[in-house]
Amino acid sequence: MQETAKSGGKSKSANLIAGATGDWEVVIGMEVHAQVASNSKLFSGSSTAFGAEPNSHVSLVDAAMPGMLPVINEECIAQAVRTGLGLKAAVNLKSVFDRKNYFYPDLPQGYQISQYKQPIIGEGEIEIDVDGEAKRVGIERLHLEQDAGKSIHDQHPDYSFVDLNRSGVALMEIVSKPDLRSSKEAQAYVTKLRTILRYLGTCDGDMEKGNLRADVNVSVRKPGDKLGTRCEIKNVNSIRFIGQAVEVEARRQIDIIEDGGTIDQETRLFDAAKGETRSMRSKEEAHDYRYFPDPDLLPLEFTQAYVDDLKQHLPELPDEKRARFVKDYSLSAYDATVLVAERENANYFEAVAKGRDGKLAANWVINELFGRLNKEGRDIEHSPLSAKQLGGLVDLISAGTISGKIAKDLFEILWTEGGDPAEIVESRGMKQVTDTGAIEKAVDEIIAANPDKVEQAKAKPSMLGWFVGQVMKSTGGKANPAAVNEILKQKLGL
Repeated sequence: MQETAKSGGKSKSANLIAGATGDWEVVIGMEVHAQVASNSKLFSGSSTAFGAEPNSHVSLVDAAMPGMLPVINEECIAQAVRTGLGLKAAVNLKSVFDRKNYFYPDLPQGYQISQYKQPIIGEGEIEIDVDGEAKRVGIERLHLEQDAGKSIHDQHPDYSFVDLNRSGVALMEIVSKPDLRSSKEAQAYVTKLRTILRYLGTCDGDMEKGNLRADVNVSVRKPGDKLGTRCEIKNVNSIRFIGQAVEVEARRQIDIIEDGGTIDQETRLFDAAKGETRSMRSKEEAHDYRYFPDPDLLPLEFTQAYVDDLKQHLPELPDEKRARFVKDYSLSAYDATVLVAERENANYFEAVAKGRDGKLAANWVINELFGRLNKEGRDIEHSPLSAKQLGGLVDLISAGTISGKIAKDLFEILWTEGGDPAEIVESRGMKQVTDTGAIEKAVDEIIAANPDKVEQAKAKPSMLGWFVGQVMKSTGGKANPAAVNEILKQKLGL
């Protein structure tokens, strides 16, 4: 995070904020709530499908009807263990479900079934990359808990309504250590965590639907001082807003302290429209929730063999895939990072690159394909161009059948019309001209028509590019550029 002080001074470090009384360090910890990818809820068989009519996916357990007992969903347990393994975290073979007691209209039981002192997953870590620098961020724990329902306030001026469709949906709360030091690092952390979850298939990471949301804990201190009082920014639901919320809250705290005030520990909300955080409630401590083991649920126990079996079937994760792309396809670390950011993108690239020039394939996937997809607001699954088609285009370039310019024309045809790349090149006469006699004839015509430019080129060799452009234009972009350059140099005596 970088800011300029009120006095106009600049921070000495990218991770320090300049204030009126010197530099400040921001300290950030994250509590990410990830909805478990499962067809039914944590303790009932109700559907977790999004977008249903209000209160249509609610069992008697979800609605907290008297006498209804929770029954654990085994798939949610497996998903939590897979996630722990993906985070290189300790898997606890015994964990306990607790009741977290608080009253809110969309919490029908009057308590949330969660985990407190004995979570299913212990300490782990994630490696993030910010501006080319790697950093390890510690994971404190991952625990399972049930989601609450949803209060609806905007459908009637005199009433609020409650939709319990989300009530009882399984969540993984992934708590980081306070290792993050800037808004960029906070954004990189959630982005990387989301990528890992999507690779594992344990959460779809859809922040628009609320399937991944973050509570951001922010405090500030002078470098080297003890930790300051933290404020929790609740339910931030986009990567962009996470960065903005950190920036705004850090500056608010610095201004208060520099004006002689103190920070109250509290829960706040981020208002993106106003660019501010505002107080929601004083921050509760653990004792306020009166945690105690849920008497309806036995301790959760499983064997190491169960964990080992899940580990054997984990997919290749982003860091391992990136390292393999660098090694197997001779890619730069940056290109490999871009390609593995989404599992579908990585799979598409591999289909294009298999048996081909990896660098050339990466260039076309990242620059041309991703660029066009971003421009049109599409994802890889809705690409008009298949991996087979783009691979065919790369083959034609590698074989010298088409030039880079023709390849871009071919890309446009494939994007808008479809078809087989080789057949299109053949039927439309798009093959690159490699006949040196034909190229020499075109060069002679350009030289003869531009004697003044010839003299300029002899005095200024950089003029060669102008001649290359004219030859390419006269041949419809089909002339082999390397041959054009060589012949021009001979003819012009360069």
